[in-house]
Parts: sequence; C-alpha cells; structure tokens
Amino acid sequence: MSPYDAVLFDNDGVLVEPPAPETQAAAVAAAFESVGVADPDPDHVEALRHGVTIDALREVAAAHDLDPATLWAARERFDEDSQIEAFHAGERTTYDDIHAVADIPTARGVVSNNHHSTVAFVLDFFDLGGWFETHYGRPMTVESLDRKKPNTHYLNRALADLDASTALYVGDSASDVVAAEQAGLDSVFVRRPHCPAVPDGVTPTHVVDGLDSVAALASGNGKENLDSEPDAA
Repeated sequence: MSPYDAVLFDNDGVLVEPPAPETQAAAVAAAFESVGVADPDPDHVEALRHGVTIDALREVAAAHDLDPATLWAARERFDEDSQIEAFHAGERTTYDDIHAVADIPTARGVVSNNHHSTVAFVLDFFDLGGWFETHYGRPMTVESLDRKKPNTHYLNRALADLDASTALYVGDSASDVVAAEQAGLDSVFVRRPHCPAVPDGVTPTHVVDGLDSVAALASGNGKENLDSEPDAA
C-alpha cells in the first residue's frame, strides 16, 4: 500500500529533458528582434532566459522603452515555439525511465514552471496524458511569474484536484524542494546529467537516481534518502 495519496512531478528535467540554454537564449533574442531590438544586451537576454522575475522583466523592458507585457508576450511565444520545435526534431525527449511512472500505484499529477500549454503539448505528444489525473503549468502572463515555484500555488491546486493530503513532489531543482516543503509535502530530488548533486541550501526528503526509485518510494518500498545516497561528485 502506498504511503502517499499522490505523487506530483516537475516536467522539465524530470519527465523530459530540459531545454538547452542556447536554444532558450536564441528564442529570447528572436523575441527581442520581433519587438524592434535587433542586438539585445547579452545580460538582458540572460535575464529573460531562465528564472525570470517581474522586477527583472520590468527593468529590461524599461531599458528598451518597451511595455513589459508586450516584451513578455513575445518572449513566451518564441520560447514555446522553440520548445515544440525541439520535441518535433527529436532534440528533446522523455527520459529512458519514464515507464516507471505508470507503475506508481496512486494518483499522479504534473506541476511545472513551464507554460501550461507546453506541458499539455508534452503530455499529448508523448501520449502520457492517461498517466496523470491533473497537470499545471503557468499561463503566459506577467502575473504568472509570481506564482512560479517555490510558490506553492499550483502544487496546492493539484493536491486539491487529487483530494490528496499526503504526497511526494519529484523535482530537479532547489525551488522544487522548497516548494514541496512549503506545501507540506515530502520532496524527491532526481539526479540527472544536468543536476548530478543536490543544490546547496536544501535538504530533500529523498535523493534518487531515476524514476524507478520514485515508483519504489510511492509503493512503500524505497529506502533512498540523503543518508544512504551521498551526492555524486
């Protein structure tokens, strides 16, 4: 019997390979060009590539005399297009251990900082929709930036959808671990090639090397934890 009512997963870096930084940067540069900035400052491109905050967006937009919402709409459009193109081209795909998700004997959901529409695309493209009872990404709005993890907004919505009081949240970043803790969930950090060690400053409930171990934990058979699984060098 599972010790959890549900298991929730991050998407990028957990179920599917994360976007390449250079692909993200190219998409941001194209977004700048679409709003009339042909040669954006590389620091401004990086500010809008990953981990974007509303304050950073406003600062970059002001530097180019742009409306933040207009710049953000372009950024989101080009970013999503680049992701979908990468999946169609086979440049990104699911991890080899994705099959383990189907073995989890309890309710499942996806909660991602990526666009909701991109998460929906991934589930449809890889025929994974039947494995998850609910999924959340964020809408392509400026306001959605304040609801990204570690904010628990979408985790809480997924838990409500699944009527779950106990759950695992499976991620690959510090923000995933913090979000799980703030939502009162056990956290699982999955070591992948892009994240071989637990980030400084967080202590996940469990540290695993793949989704097979997550399935074992969800079944009540897992022993993975920080004491038994030291970080890879």
